Amino acid sequence: MANQSMEIISKVLEQSVKLVEEKVDTELSKLNEMGEDDFERLKERRLEALKKAQKQKQDWLSKGHGVYREIPSEKDFFSEVKDTKNVVCHFYRNSTLRCKILDKHLAILAKKHVETKFIKLNAEKAPFLSERLHIKVIPTLALLIDGKTNDYVVGFTDLGNTDEFTTEMLEWRLGCANVINYSGNLMEPPMTTQRSGSKITKVEKKAIRGRGYDFDSDSEED
Repeated sequence: MANQSMEIISKVLEQSVKLVEEKVDTELSKLNEMGEDDFERLKERRLEALKKAQKQKQDWLSKGHGVYREIPSEKDFFSEVKDTKNVVCHFYRNSTLRCKILDKHLAILAKKHVETKFIKLNAEKAPFLSERLHIKVIPTLALLIDGKTNDYVVGFTDLGNTDEFTTEMLEWRLGCANVINYSGNLMEPPMTTQRSGSKITKVEKKAIRGRGYDFDSDSEED
């Protein structure tokens, strides 16, 4: 029985290797058939794409992306969000220790994900906005896409319910809300050292996506 299983596995591996080799051969053949003009056009397209990406990055940086910073008032919130595709806004309070924990992770992610604007706002200095967005738990991250609150991260429940969550865990959570360009696996949170009983399942992950709020809608309270 064991020998038969090994034979099946061996055949599957051989077929997989053969398919990969055929794909590589096909790609090599395409390259061999390319003339000097083809390579030149490919080079030009690549250069144009790099220039476009660099221009976009500079545009983001000029609008305050690339750094995690505090905005002084709720009035500034609207000007920061206006005409900005992706925004992560941390509603914090100086006396709340967990806000300082979030600060550390958000500062790292702001540098990594330049496509998204990362800001923080003292909830005590923004009573009107806090009430309008129904901010009841501190810390809360408001995740905005095209000027509307698409999702919230309330407390640390979505982050494994522990103060010791990793930057990668928060990055994954923001990726689930499509507020950053996440290149990892959205189907599984990157949890390897979290405490027992704190793991988020696939079902829970799906449940925290796509809440979709605007400034006048109701929100959830954990």
